Amino acid sequence: MGDRGRAWPVPFDLAPLLACRGRRVAMLVSGDPFWFGAGGSVAAHLAPGEWQAFPLAGTFSLVAARMGWRLEEVLCLGLHAAPFARLRPILARGVRAICTLRDAAAVPALAQWLAAHGFAETRITVCEALGGPRARLRPGADWPDITAPVAVALDGADLPRSAGLPRASGLPDDLFQHDGQITKRPIRALTLSALAPRPGELLWDIGGGSGSISVEWALAGGRAISIETRPDRAANIRANAGAFGLSHRITVVEGHAPEALKTLSTPDAVFIGGGGSADLHAALWALLPEGTRLVANGVTLETEALLAALHAQHGGSLLRVDLAEATPLGGFRGWQAARLVVQWSVTR
Repeated sequence: MGDRGRAWPVPFDLAPLLACRGRRVAMLVSGDPFWFGAGGSVAAHLAPGEWQAFPLAGTFSLVAARMGWRLEEVLCLGLHAAPFARLRPILARGVRAICTLRDAAAVPALAQWLAAHGFAETRITVCEALGGPRARLRPGADWPDITAPVAVALDGADLPRSAGLPRASGLPDDLFQHDGQITKRPIRALTLSALAPRPGELLWDIGGGSGSISVEWALAGGRAISIETRPDRAANIRANAGAFGLSHRITVVEGHAPEALKTLSTPDAVFIGGGGSADLHAALWALLPEGTRLVANGVTLETEALLAALHAQHGGSLLRVDLAEATPLGGFRGWQAARLVVQWSVTR
């Protein structure tokens, strides 16, 4: 080796390392390099025969060993380079998580985030400088002398039963930022059922509105591209993606379909809010590969006629949803009918 003990000029920048390609170079990283570490990023730029890895017990294993937790039953997150909102979809009563943090200041900031989002009763254990002689674990977040590298162990044993997000489709409408343009909870549950999300699959959400369909698709483990023409609604979609900790899974494209679709990655499923037009459906049918799932919802007579014609032409399932909710009527109650929704679902 030529240089010894060379400092990294910019953290997480691989250029200095890759500039040494072809030479015998050792890269020192903490813990297990392929468990929220730098290993995956480096290996993606090198051929398999160019590198070797020698992992040690990483932060998550060290924390679990000190806490006495079964690691396979613990959720592990790298929050040193990700927002705290990544916790929102996973925290609930009884859930345990181990999270790496950027620095000491992130510990009280995380505690504040937990309190602001309904997780104030979470037990926090600060885990400092694990794997060395300065290692220590301390309960709570109010420590003025936290030593990096730092992680936290989160225990939701004391959280109320209502904490966290339900796992079923159809989250409450008031969890989303919107201007009234939102697929309402019961229809959203039916829509997600028809879309049938699977982990890793990609959704095109055409006419994203609030992004509620994209959010629930991503909560099921998929990725979504939400296409929206209005900048204000696109902003709502981005805000909702961020609030649910899903900005890494949801991409917002401002534009009109089908023009905005031409450069997008091929989807596994497509949702068309508002039913779409005959031209859009014709373009999609020609563009999408066989096996793509397509769901369209409509509320107008014109859209109902279009979806009925498409059902007659391509088959699939045509569903008319007639919902009513009990509301006050004087001193009594009566049924308040919602708009009829027609849903066409088909596999291309």
